[in-house]
Amino acid sequence: MNSKASSVLDDDRVIDPRQFRDILGHFPTGVVAVTAADIEGRPVGMAVGSFTSVSLDPPLVGFLPGKSSSTFPKIRAAKRFCANVLRADQQHVCRNLSRKSDDKFTDVDWTPTPSGMPRILGSLAWIDCEITDVHDAGDHHIVVGRVHHLELDTPESPLIFFQGRYGGFATAEPHD
Repeated sequence: MNSKASSVLDDDRVIDPRQFRDILGHFPTGVVAVTAADIEGRPVGMAVGSFTSVSLDPPLVGFLPGKSSSTFPKIRAAKRFCANVLRADQQHVCRNLSRKSDDKFTDVDWTPTPSGMPRILGSLAWIDCEITDVHDAGDHHIVVGRVHHLELDTPESPLIFFQGRYGGFATAEPHD
């Protein structure tokens, strides 16, 4: 079957959202806390599994918040964000930032980045960014940010989400 015929068939097929989610759940993702300061200077944030490098020159990163998010509009209004790469033992931070609450930063220690965004203490790394573009993508946005500052705080195992569970990364022994 040629690719043109295949794409026609695929366009007519309805994909079950649950099946889509279950199958893509077999792809492990890192967990990043995207944080900002709201218009009153209070920390706001959300946990995402959709953070990625976009470009080296200029240095760009991206993440994909859902359009139903009540937190993303606050991050968008700030025009800046900090991507905090969570460590394997920071599941509590992910849970706090995933809940529907006005005070997601209870029990989350942070300090401001050079641009004033919340940097979560103990994170593996943090990346301070300015939002350059927000694109429409179905039920999500694609947010692109220009990197202005970044640091690796600790070279430990990252928090990973896989098949509905959190975990870490274990390195394999090198082969002889």
